[in-house]
Amino acid sequence: MTFSIESSASSASASESSESRGAPLAPAIAVRDLDFAYPGGGDVLKGVGLSIQRGERVGLVGPSGAGKSTLLMHLNGLLPSDLPTEAEARVFIEGIPLCRRTVFQIRRCVGFLFQDPDDQLICPTVGEDVAYGPLNLGLSQQDVVRRVRRSLEQVELAGYEYRSTLQLSLGERKRAALAGVLACEPAILALDEPFSSLDPRARRTLTRILERCGCTMVIATHELDFVVQLCPRVIVLDRGQVVADGPTRTVLGDSALMEQHGLEVPLTLRLAAHE
Repeated sequence: MTFSIESSASSASASESSESRGAPLAPAIAVRDLDFAYPGGGDVLKGVGLSIQRGERVGLVGPSGAGKSTLLMHLNGLLPSDLPTEAEARVFIEGIPLCRRTVFQIRRCVGFLFQDPDDQLICPTVGEDVAYGPLNLGLSQQDVVRRVRRSLEQVELAGYEYRSTLQLSLGERKRAALAGVLACEPAILALDEPFSSLDPRARRTLTRILERCGCTMVIATHELDFVVQLCPRVIVLDRGQVVADGPTRTVLGDSALMEQHGLEVPLTLRLAAHE
């Protein structure tokens, strides 16, 4: 099996961790006093600070306009458009400051899944699309084919290599986009509303796939029942600020907190409280 995409020059390789042998590993993600405003608008993020350990699955929730997507896009340098210098960095990925010098290295480490898969699927067939990232990492054709097959198996789309991306259902397109991210073997996944507009079967399938992923994961979503199922920890963002951070069942089960920030206690927890 071959793909017709031409490989571009390899991106910069990831550097070795600056942690000395035996020293504690840096958090997968650290955000320190992060502010952000879009041109002509008010503040979207206001002094955001958080730390996520390697291997954690964390839900990022909050009302519409809270700044969830904006925060996610800071994790691999999609924002801001004018990246900071190393001294000005506010986001650190596995101990590395996200800045102009390191942005391509960080993007190899942090895979981003957009809410709309049509913003991410750019090639005529599923196989070509999934192969696009690995080819641009400068991998051999053999390694690319191996990664394509493996990532499609991971998202339960084995055998879809020659399917047109235009002939997929929304759930399949989201999984194909996720396969393209997984094919680059990121250590961290940043997922923006992955369950949006999916029917119940497609949601269950995606949940099952994400449960099997062993990497660090940050999931921004309004689907709080899926956060209860997937994420032991949740961060609540409102008006650009972190207003709660803790065990998912404790935080999302706090009805006063949920009402204060425009959310509802998930049905899963409401039913459990009445058993």
